Amino acid sequence: MKTPERSSSGKSGSEHRIVEQPGFVLHSYVYKESSLVVDVFTRDYGRVALVAKGAKRPTSRLRGVLQTFQPLSIGWTGKSELRTLTTAEWIGGMIPLENSALLYGFYLNELLLKLTAREDPHHLLFDHYVKALNRLATSESAQTVLRIFELALLKETGVAADLSIDTTTRQKVDPEEVYVVDPENGPRPARMGDEAPRMAGKTLLDMVCEDYSDQQTQLQSKLLMRYLLAHHLNGVPLQTRKILLDLRQL
Repeated sequence: MKTPERSSSGKSGSEHRIVEQPGFVLHSYVYKESSLVVDVFTRDYGRVALVAKGAKRPTSRLRGVLQTFQPLSIGWTGKSELRTLTTAEWIGGMIPLENSALLYGFYLNELLLKLTAREDPHHLLFDHYVKALNRLATSESAQTVLRIFELALLKETGVAADLSIDTTTRQKVDPEEVYVVDPENGPRPARMGDEAPRMAGKTLLDMVCEDYSDQQTQLQSKLLMRYLLAHHLNGVPLQTRKILLDLRQL
């Protein structure tokens, strides 16, 4: 990928022209009959809403380019919240997602759409997203990939506490102790009456180290991330999660 560039006229309030920005399409919808509004996740500008003028026309070269999970080099211009797409070129170099991996990819996209603010850059989160897509395209455990990305998302957006630190003692959590995780503060020893999922200290330490080889860690981490995400989503349901749960019941 080439180094992203930005040019402007130098006047206050003038339009900025962004070129060759690495990014991915998260979601798109029809806009004024022949156009699309495309929500893209970019390395240096975070999530940006762009109008792709004429993208639905049969002759538009954008029709086959603005696809999810494809690495793009994107350009746009404008100063309003809704910018104008000027270029979008497929870069390549990634294995396409297929079958269930596609649903997992849409789950990642939905998390980004609902838990990141527009034009709030997250360079490390962008790298985590690329890595997650690459991992989903291989034989690696999808559940492990999702847990790693979910925790990275909460961490990079500033809402995840350090899972390795006991908030009551400020010391490292004890692998043999049982904890609950306060969504706003972090782990503390479990008490009678706690409604939050109970976690072994070992599970929390494993998650920090991205080690999901232990079956207990796999189960408890899923319950924990479901609990934390529900809190930070303010109870808003994830449609892709419902689809995945429904498919598992078939």
